[in-house]
Order: sequence, then structure tokens, then C-alpha cells
Amino acid sequence: MSLMRQIGLLLAAVLLLALAGAVGINLASTRDALQTQLRLKNSDNAQNIALALSQQRGDAQLIGLLLATQADTGFYSRMRLVRSDGATSFDRQSSAPPQEAPAWFPRLLPIESEPGVAQVSDGWRALGRVEVVSHVAYAHDELWRGGSRALLLLAALGALAMGLAAAGVRRIRRPLDDTVAQANALVEGRYLLVDEPDVPELRRVAQAMNGMVERVRRLFESQAAQVEQLRREAHEDRLTGLPHRAHFMQRFAALLADDAQADGGSLLLIRVADLADVNRDLGRQMTDRALRTLADVLRGWPQPAALAGRLNGADFALALPDVAAGAGPTAHEAAARVSAALRTALAGSSERVVVHLGAAHWSHGVAANAGALLARADQALARAESLGPFAAEVDAGAGDMVAAGEQGWHRDLQDALAERRARLAEYVVLDRGGALSHLECPLRVQLGKDGAFESAARWLPLASRSRLLPAIDLLAVRLALTAIAADGRARAVNLALASLSDGAFTAQLRQLLVDSPRGARGLWLEVGEGAALGHFELVRAFASLVRPLGVRFGLEHAGHQLLRAPRLYELGLDYVKLDVALVRGAARDDAARRFVAGSVALLRALPVTVCAEGIDDGDDAQVLWECGVEAITGPWASSRSSVQ
Repeated sequence: MSLMRQIGLLLAAVLLLALAGAVGINLASTRDALQTQLRLKNSDNAQNIALALSQQRGDAQLIGLLLATQADTGFYSRMRLVRSDGATSFDRQSSAPPQEAPAWFPRLLPIESEPGVAQVSDGWRALGRVEVVSHVAYAHDELWRGGSRALLLLAALGALAMGLAAAGVRRIRRPLDDTVAQANALVEGRYLLVDEPDVPELRRVAQAMNGMVERVRRLFESQAAQVEQLRREAHEDRLTGLPHRAHFMQRFAALLADDAQADGGSLLLIRVADLADVNRDLGRQMTDRALRTLADVLRGWPQPAALAGRLNGADFALALPDVAAGAGPTAHEAAARVSAALRTALAGSSERVVVHLGAAHWSHGVAANAGALLARADQALARAESLGPFAAEVDAGAGDMVAAGEQGWHRDLQDALAERRARLAEYVVLDRGGALSHLECPLRVQLGKDGAFESAARWLPLASRSRLLPAIDLLAVRLALTAIAADGRARAVNLALASLSDGAFTAQLRQLLVDSPRGARGLWLEVGEGAALGHFELVRAFASLVRPLGVRFGLEHAGHQLLRAPRLYELGLDYVKLDVALVRGAARDDAARRFVAGSVALLRALPVTVCAEGIDDGDDAQVLWECGVEAITGPWASSRSSVQ
């Protein structure tokens, strides 16, 4: 039983005891007063009757008539006249009149009516004595009425006291609840500060808790900064801050292989002409400034999911996938825009700083190989170098793909959703014991009634342009809940940012989860790291919606910017999946291993389950287990799993 409930029950018991005591004391004192009044009344009435009888000169008939008249008034339960010789000459008893008090009340609180006695005489001759006993029913009625009024009044005062006590308890409970919420948030990895209450004892508790939370938060931020530094050392070029060649190629290969990516894009190679001569002529400081300017242009390129990197001293790369808003610019257009932007940005450095650009287009599943694309772009770059400053050439071996029949594709996609021609692929995620953690379930859609089930790379751009992503994600969740209910295995479904911001989607999703509590407990929902960092409040609100229903919520493709996010501990994460580009090769790269270990230690302090994506090497898997990673997916996990 909670402390507040115990206090409430204690206060109620004290008030009830006080109420009972007050009513009891009131009834007892009133009964004593009524008994005293009855005794005095009986005595006075006896004296008055005796005086009246004495005036009858001993006439027995008149005396009897007078006594009978008094007895008939109904106020007396007994009236008796005893002559001087001891004989009773008159004795009249009458039954009690009807009373207001219930029958049990006189038995509970009996009232004694002490007889009043007075001497009757005729001059100096004693005639006898008269005894008078009044009815107690009237006294009981008065006692009942008085007790009822006292009970009602005291009950009203007790209710008022209970209300005041409840208000006081709530006033005390509020800071206690805040402290409990603060402690629970700390367990979940969120750092909340509470207002200091007016109660001195509680204020000291709040001050101590706030101080502890603030120290833990500073420690977390310090560790996050250290892990971010490890990430930079492991994956970034020190001068420009762009991903170095190995890391860029890993991320680019992952982008090409990801089913959820769009079905095309452009790869641009940028080379600084005669960098060694420029360095000699301008000096290292000015040359470094020019390279950082070039890197800033590529890093801030205004196209969704753009990926920039520095391949070596003079060579830079920029990958521009066609995502979200639809098809991006053609390779020709992209190369021309980047060339113009670099010409403008480098104009302030020196005329000696000149670049050339080569570009190649790719389509998902068609020559979508990172090395081959790089070679094609390099060939185009070689031609551009012979054309003059800031020239741009596009590989002629593969032209830009132009989508055809978009209306037909849109209709096919809508029909597939209406007829639920879709299914979930299943890729195992293993924990460190080799057991199934959950299944990653990307959606496959059958665009044609007799066609194959296509991956997201084929229909995602069109679905985004057609605003069908919420309906697609809702279908994926329905399929996952049905599968979980059938076999009990947990499943993870990726959601688009457009779905999270759609009010109808979130309402329908919540109803689905409420209607399927068993399925909800086995459902993992995840969004990309970029969505979480770019729309923090939206993702936090979504997490607070689904997590109380038993759903686990997390981020995929994470780690590139995650630890730089402010208030990461408030996001409400259950798990994080580190991107393949950050974890692959950890067995051979000490810097990458240190970054993974630091990230795991930091995330588990929140606490968050840490998974690794796309592992295809057993040595990498072993190192990741040693770093504290709790689950692994990828070709290696699939080869080790017995789950069918």
C-alpha cells in the first residue's frame, strides 16, 4: 500500500474516531442532563400534586378524582398514593406514548426516571405520600433529535476536515510524485529536473535529486562528447571533417544495397587540380582553408540523404540518391550545379584553386556496385580534366533513367494496397547467446497481380510522391501483428517520417495496438536516425504514444550523428541499431572498435539495447560482442540462425 494511501486511511480513521467520540460524549452528557431534569421534574410535580391533594381536607373522592385527572394527562408512567397506614389507595400506570427514536435507541442509551415523592397532609394530620414517575419516551425523543443534529453537524465538519486533509495530502504528494517520476526517468535514461516544493523537508529531497540528476546529465554529455571524438577519429578526415575513403565507401555501398533506398542517384567525383603545386604556391594554411571551403559546400549540399566524403588528398566524392520528394536531378544537372557552387565558393581563395568533376548515374539493381560506379565517375573525371577549370563530365556508359508510365505505377500501387498484395520479408537478428532477438521485416509489395513482390527500392519514391507512405506503413504493421499473433516471434517494422506526422495514421496505429495487446508486446517500431534528429519532438511524441502499449521503439541506421543530438535521453528509445558503415571492419580497425565500445557504454547507460546492422564477418561479430553489442543482424546472423 502506498504511503499516501496509508496517510489518507490514517487521517480517515482519526476523523472517524474523533467523530464517534464527539457524538458519544454529546449523547452521554445530554442523557445525564435529561435524567437530572426528569428527577427534578418528578420531584416538582409530586410537590405540586401533594399540595393540591392537601387542600381537599382528606376527602377520598376528591383526592381520587384529582389524581385520576393528573394521571390522564399522559405525562406520567405511574402515579401512586400511599396512605399513612401503608395501604395504596390509588395506583395508576399508563403505557408509553409513540416515540420518534427507533426501538434500539432506548436499549442502547437507557434513561432512568427517578420517582418524585411528596407528603400529603390535612393540616397537621398526615394523610400519606404521593409518588410520581414521568414517561422517559419524551426524553429519548429529545435525546434522539439532539444526537441526530450533533451527528449531522459533526459529519459536515468531518467532511470539511477530510477535504482540507486531502488538499494537504495532495500538496505533499505532488512533490513526492515529481520525485518518483524523476527517479523513474533516471532509470530510463532521461534527466528531469523538478521544482523545489515549499515544504522544507521535501525541498531538501528535491534539491538532492536535482543535484544528482544534473551531475549524471553532465557525465552523460561528457561521455557523449568523448564518444563523438572517437567517431571522428575512426571515420572522418581530420582536416575537412568529411568521412574518409573507407568510411565513405562503406556508407555508399550500404546505400546501394539498402532496399529502402530510392531506385537511382548520381555519384560525383571532385578533384582539386595540381594540389601539390597549389600547396607549394599558396602555402599550407591557405590550401587547407580552400579544402575546408570545398568540404563545407559538399557537406551542406541541399538534397536529402546527400553523402559526401574525402577519398584522398585531392579527391572528394558526393553521392546524391533520388529519395523522398521524388526523382532528383539528372547526373548532368547535379554535376553542373555542384560545379557552379564550387566556382562561387572557391572564388575567394585563389585563382590557383581549380576543380574538375566527373559524374555517373546508378539505378537500383543495375550496375549498383560502389567500385564500378566509382570507376565510371573516374573515367568521366579524366575527360573533364582535359576541358578546363570547373569542367564537369558525365559517364556515357549509362544514361539517366527517366521514369515512364508514372500514372500506371501509381494505380498499380494503390490497387496493391487495396487488395493487400503485400508481405513481410524476414531477416533474423540474433542476441549474444545465438537466440532470436527479433525479425527485421521490410515490406514487399506485389505491384502486378501475377508479378513478383518488389522491394521498397522499386515503389518507395512513387509512394512518397503519392503520399501513400502512411497507408503502406499501416499495412506493414497489420501484417506484423498478425504474424506475431500466429507464432509469437517479435518483429521489427520501419516507419517513414511522413507516417509519424500523419494524425490519421497515428490514431489508426494506436487502435490496432489496443486491439492486439499480445501482438503489440512483440512489435518493434523503428525510424531512421535522420528522422529522429531532424524532428525530435515529433519522434519523442510518437514514442510516448506507442511505448505504453507494449511496443519497443528504436532507431535504425544510427550512430553517425546520434551522440551529437541534444537531449538524446529524452527521446524515449528502447533500442538503437548501429549503421553497418560504423561497425563493419571493427575487428581490424582499433579506432572503429573504440568508437563502438564507447557508443555501447553510453547508450546502455540510458538504458538502450544496442544492435549492429549488416555484419557479414565472424571476426567482426566477435569483436562487437566483446564491445557490448547485444544483437546482430546481417548475412553472418542469417548463416548462424536456425530460424526458418
